[in-house]
Amino acid sequence: MADPATYRPKTGEIPTAPGVYRFRDEHGRVIYVGKAKNLRSRLNSYFANPRGLLPKTRAMVHTAASVEWTVVGTELEALQLEYTWIKEFNPRFNIMFRDDKSYPYLAVTMGEKYPRAQVMRGDRRKDTRYFGPFYPAKAIRETLDTLLRVFPVRTCSSGVFKRAERTGRPCLLGYIDKCSAPCVGRISAEDHRRLAAELCDFMSGEGKRFISSLEKEMQAAVAELDYETAARLRDDISALRKVFERNNVVLSEDTDADIFALEEDELEASAQVFHVRGGRIRGQRGWVVEKVEDNDTADLVEHLIQQVYGEANSTDRIPRQVLVPVLPPNSDELAQWLGGLRGARVDIRVPQRGDKKALMETVARNASDALRLHKSRRAGDITTRSAALQELQEALDLPVALLRIECYDISHVSGTNVVASMVVAEDGLPKKSDYRKFSITGDAARDDTSAMYNVISRRFRNYLAENADPAADPDARSEAPADLPADRTGTDVQPLTDTLTAAPKAKFAYPPNLVVVDGGQPQVAAASRALADLGITDIYVVGLAKRLEEVWLPDSDFPVILPRASEALFLLQRIRDEAHRFAITFHRQKRAKSMTASLLDDISGLGPAKRTALLKEFGSVKKLRAASVEDLQRVPGIGPALAASVHAQLASAKTETGAPAVNMATGEILET
Repeated sequence: MADPATYRPKTGEIPTAPGVYRFRDEHGRVIYVGKAKNLRSRLNSYFANPRGLLPKTRAMVHTAASVEWTVVGTELEALQLEYTWIKEFNPRFNIMFRDDKSYPYLAVTMGEKYPRAQVMRGDRRKDTRYFGPFYPAKAIRETLDTLLRVFPVRTCSSGVFKRAERTGRPCLLGYIDKCSAPCVGRISAEDHRRLAAELCDFMSGEGKRFISSLEKEMQAAVAELDYETAARLRDDISALRKVFERNNVVLSEDTDADIFALEEDELEASAQVFHVRGGRIRGQRGWVVEKVEDNDTADLVEHLIQQVYGEANSTDRIPRQVLVPVLPPNSDELAQWLGGLRGARVDIRVPQRGDKKALMETVARNASDALRLHKSRRAGDITTRSAALQELQEALDLPVALLRIECYDISHVSGTNVVASMVVAEDGLPKKSDYRKFSITGDAARDDTSAMYNVISRRFRNYLAENADPAADPDARSEAPADLPADRTGTDVQPLTDTLTAAPKAKFAYPPNLVVVDGGQPQVAAASRALADLGITDIYVVGLAKRLEEVWLPDSDFPVILPRASEALFLLQRIRDEAHRFAITFHRQKRAKSMTASLLDDISGLGPAKRTALLKEFGSVKKLRAASVEDLQRVPGIGPALAASVHAQLASAKTETGAPAVNMATGEILET
């Protein structure tokens, strides 16, 4: 670990203006981003007495190898630049409010020709309107099922929708009037879009308007003695009111607010928010965060608001009011920033009395319960992971802490479709964003050791190239222009527009401390030879042989035998099994594509364009096999004669190659 004194900038070199600073590690990766009203005062606090820092802050300054800064004109610019860099670099030591669970949203895909309503989790998509989050998931599923009675929009997947279009028969929901069945032309695209927009309006808080409109229609039907229509409208009104009843009115009906509360201790903090729309609680969300600096509650509130609303790609997710337990230090700048995102005024304030104050106390109780539950769940996990990493480091007699481990596995089918996987674990946890897949061809695919040499060489050749090439620097576009002064530690004043330019992230620039290969002595020797040929000497290699779970080291005639109940062995097994799973998944995908291509290649008269059209329409050989001659003729370019030829040859072709999938490193049969 680095000594902070080796890279500490001279006090006189640090400006006293507001700005944003970055700490980098020895590999150049940004590990922490922060902002300050006075850069000199803030940066000196990291170096004055490192022993007095919080544990995570102390680890950060000892992991870093350099610090640099950018001066900006105002605190609002500092706020924007700090958030942009945190999103761009994802620094490992920054405060990251991570969800304590994955929350479902009601999503309406308004960007599609026929918008679809569905319950979604995960990343948000463009041109999709989201409502929520909702908890538990059962609540929103029941709500959507109820709303389909009044707003029968499409809920099916693209595959189901296309199949219904081809067959001319709607799915079950179309038969029971919970879908307007645009797939078979019962409703035009324009009318279906209008129906989806009405669903969005209802979820946005305009429920009373729809209920009043239906009540008038019901009264008109009664006046005309159309009791059947009146009964149907009565049931629709009852359904909409039932949805309303699930969300109790807690504030006045013109209130749109997000109410935040925090519970914290010396090392961690829990945050909860209630989303109130139209006076009703529409959803709840929670996060847990590890503290980095000596942050008080106001600083945590600032970071929370930045992350929650900075990720919002839909202006209707930002309410008119943001209620917080304490005002952040730059509340005016935050309100101005949120107003720019929303396109309208946003108030940030602390409720002092009344219903809003009482509701915040309820949110605070939820935050307290969430922190207590998080600690009880994580205590054993953190202890176990730390012990496993420490035990593995000691067993392998390594001089460095195992902050990052990469594991490689190779799979094939009888020497064809050779693929490899690379999985990554940081601090003992999988980092799926860094997973990689490799296709191996030519001489490198002749045996497992050649394949392993090829994969390791390619991965670390990219690492060396990206570190040697300045253009591969993830911050290449955010350095100071040539006509601006710069000192040895950072850049001086530069236009904010330059620093906000998104830079491409390097793919392989961050190296592991340990490389694990699935296999024994031959695989370890191949990996070690690949690193040696590249001149890399500071990355360690081991192999985990599956038969007896021995750990093999380079140039060793005898393996390291870890106890069967060893946490270090369990850690290696989990990483190896994850690499195995990832390789098999990629291998099966590639084999399926090659089988499809080979079957269609044998059909005379079927050129590349027509093969592509068939695969685009049906998606797989299995569906092609099940298709009739008439179904095949619906594909553009496929006439009656060619459709009959394709149908006959697919029907007579074998469905399997007969060769089992094999792991090259272990000889294990993956599937029959």
